Amino acid sequence: MNEQLSLWSLVTEASLVVQLVMLMLFIASLVSWGMIVQRMLYFRFAKKALESFESEFWSGIDLSQLFRKGNVKGENADSFFGVEGIFRAGFKEFSRLRQQVGADSDAVMEGSERAMRVALSREEESLHACLNYLATVGSTSPYVGLFGTVWGIMNSFRGLANAQQATLATVAPGISEALVATAMGLFAAIPAVIAYNRFVSRADALMNRYETFSDEFSSILHRQAHAASHKS
Repeated sequence: MNEQLSLWSLVTEASLVVQLVMLMLFIASLVSWGMIVQRMLYFRFAKKALESFESEFWSGIDLSQLFRKGNVKGENADSFFGVEGIFRAGFKEFSRLRQQVGADSDAVMEGSERAMRVALSREEESLHACLNYLATVGSTSPYVGLFGTVWGIMNSFRGLANAQQATLATVAPGISEALVATAMGLFAAIPAVIAYNRFVSRADALMNRYETFSDEFSSILHRQAHAASHKS
């Protein structure tokens, strides 16, 4: 390949506007790849934490014991992750309301379910973090690259108009420089789109399991609340 048409020379010899477009796309690609790696690790950890806690929860352990066991991880509710955070939010509110004198079982359940809904919303935000950025990069990068291409081709033809002899060799470098911008736009967009679709699917699957756990846990608490009210 001719040295003048090497990829690096096409970038360095491009016009300022095209270089700025390439720089923007390069930075967007770097950031999106960082988010892709972070989200991959996050979803892997979230799935492992979900399976681990559900296994312990359904092992027959007493709920109070399971709650006390989690206290060693810290008093801050934000330090608890995934389905464990939902469990602790619901059980903590359930225990607090049930200790009140003359507490109505329906009011206890309503407060517990409200606390779990808040925890579910917080988990949903965590699952969908960074996905909007990936969607934006995936949808806009090709157009940003196309803008750089159009600008570069315009400059090439303007230069061609001033040339005494119009040949392919005259316009080939300018057009090649411009097409690099489109290539970089696709390079930034394709991984972002694939990752976005994949992560949305994983987030929805985890949210379905969180909501299923929340419903099953509510049923358990409902039986406990009404059993205690019948005894009293």
